[in-house]
Amino acid sequence: MIENNTDRLIAALIQRGEKLLAQPYKPIEFTKNPEADEFLNDLRRYPHAYVLACVMDRQIKAERAWIIPHKFSREIRSFSFDRLLELKQEEISEIFGRRKLHRFNERMAEYFYLAIQRIHENYHDNASNIWDNNPRSATVVRRFLEFKGVGVKIATMAANILARDFKISMKDHICIDISPDVHVKRVFRRLGLISEDSSNDELIICAREMNPEYPGIFDLSCWEIGREYCHPNNPDCNHCSLNKYCPKGLRTINRE
Repeated sequence: MIENNTDRLIAALIQRGEKLLAQPYKPIEFTKNPEADEFLNDLRRYPHAYVLACVMDRQIKAERAWIIPHKFSREIRSFSFDRLLELKQEEISEIFGRRKLHRFNERMAEYFYLAIQRIHENYHDNASNIWDNNPRSATVVRRFLEFKGVGVKIATMAANILARDFKISMKDHICIDISPDVHVKRVFRRLGLISEDSSNDELIICAREMNPEYPGIFDLSCWEIGREYCHPNNPDCNHCSLNKYCPKGLRTINRE
C-alpha cells in the first residue's frame, strides 16, 4: 500500500522504468547523427562499435564520445573487425590526435587499441560474445569492467543499454546498478532520496534498496530529467514529470 509521497515517487520511477524495458526495440539515438546512429545500432555486423563507444564515453559529452567509432570508420574507410585488428597503436594514436576525437586523445587511443585486442583475445573477434547466450547481469558488467579505462559507471550503463534498449536477454538484472552520473545524482538529491553530500556509493545503494531486482531501472528516466529539466541552475520544474513528487516542485505548485 502506498502511504506517502516518497512511496508514490518510487512507484512512479519504477513504472516508468518498466515501461521502457517492456517496449519493443527501436533504434537508439546515441548521437543524433542518423548515419552514426544506424552504425551503432547494428549489433549484428558491428558489435565492436558499441563496445568501443562505451569505452570512449568519459569526461566529454555523450554524443561526442559515441560518434567516435563512426568518425574512425570513415577515416580508415572500413570498420570491419579484421581491419581494426590490423592497426598498430601508433596508427590509432595518430588518427585520434589529428582528428581530435576526444578530450584526452593519447590516453583514449590507447584504450581504443587495447579494447580491440581484448575483443580479439577474449571474445574470438566478436564483441557480441560479451552478452550472448543469456548471461547473468553480473557477468556482463564484469566483462565490461575488464576493458581498460572502464569503471563501474560505464560498465553498468553498457549492460543497462543492452538489457533495456537492445532487449538483450539476461538471466537477471540484479547486478545492473544505477550509473553514478552527475545528472542522475542531482535528480536523486533534489527528490530527497539521497543526502546533499552523497557519494556515488550512497546513490547505488539507494537504488538497490528501492528496487533490488533491477537497481538500474531508474537510470534513463533520471538521466533524461536531469539533462532536460533538472538543470544545476534554473531547473524547469513546471515541465518535469516528477514535479508533483519533488520537494522543489511541490513548492512551485504551491506558489501557483
